[in-house]
Amino acid sequence: MSTVSREVHLVRRPHGEPVQDDFSLVETAVAAPEDGRVVVRNEWLSVDPYMRGRMNDVKSYVPPFQLGAPMEGGAVGTVVESADESVPVGATVLHMAGWREYANIPAKFAQLVDTKIAPAQAYLGVLGVTGLTAYAGLVEVAPVKEGDVVFISGAAGAVGSVAGQIAKKLGAAKVIGSAGGPEKAKRLTDEYGFDVAIDYRLGNLEAQLKAAAPEGIDVYFDNVGGDHLRAAIARSNVHGRIALCGAISQYNATTPVPGPDNLAQAIGKRLTLKGFIVTDHMHLVPTWVPQAAQWLASGELRAEETVVDGVDHAVDAFLGVLRGANTGKMLIRL
Repeated sequence: MSTVSREVHLVRRPHGEPVQDDFSLVETAVAAPEDGRVVVRNEWLSVDPYMRGRMNDVKSYVPPFQLGAPMEGGAVGTVVESADESVPVGATVLHMAGWREYANIPAKFAQLVDTKIAPAQAYLGVLGVTGLTAYAGLVEVAPVKEGDVVFISGAAGAVGSVAGQIAKKLGAAKVIGSAGGPEKAKRLTDEYGFDVAIDYRLGNLEAQLKAAAPEGIDVYFDNVGGDHLRAAIARSNVHGRIALCGAISQYNATTPVPGPDNLAQAIGKRLTLKGFIVTDHMHLVPTWVPQAAQWLASGELRAEETVVDGVDHAVDAFLGVLRGANTGKMLIRL
């Protein structure tokens, strides 16, 4: 098969907020698979905030993107050529060679997925590392107990929207979510089952959180950092638990960002602040995937998607995530 694939390359490391000129859309020929490899026609690509960190040439928990090379990210697609009998032609697979239309990858990196229990793109969101991140954060990192008051920032995003629903499933007495703008805030309570929604764009976040939780909070799931983390520390009860998942408020910062100026309160309140990476919690996959699929099928779990069409609009989708343009999971449909 002679196939031409379009793929997104990083051609310049962004300074501050990325711009279109930091990327390039490149056409390349797709080679036939050698032994042990497969060619996948990608159908859905994942867009995630953590990708911003990989654009910087710094040491982190995941290697930086290389300049002049195709970007990487979660993708789901159909195997169109196979040189490995364990991954046959026609199979739907999950892999990390996204941001391109076709991927020639080792078969061992192509994970077969069951599209009978959920749509293929769900494995990039609620059934994938997105949903698993929310689950791990609330069952292992900052465990929710019956009757807890839980606060979630970035609550209209892919992880946050699932986290709020999981918190209710785990017995939280009150779940508070923070989102940007009145429309997103309204959706938290009307569609995702949050008890209280905060629109952080109205300002005075700490006063809004105090009004939402006069009794204080027991668990905070942090996707934002900055003023949200400060407010959560201020309102945390004794022995509160904080899961540090993301800090999107500072991803485009060009100078070091100061930490919360009230961190000393963590001592007197005996708080636990724990950072985590989802790959440390992959042992939860056999529990999470069937449970999430069941909740999806029954309508007990809502998984919102914001879909952008075409690899040529992948950068637009990514910039949109950094600016909060998405509700739920941001996906590219090819």
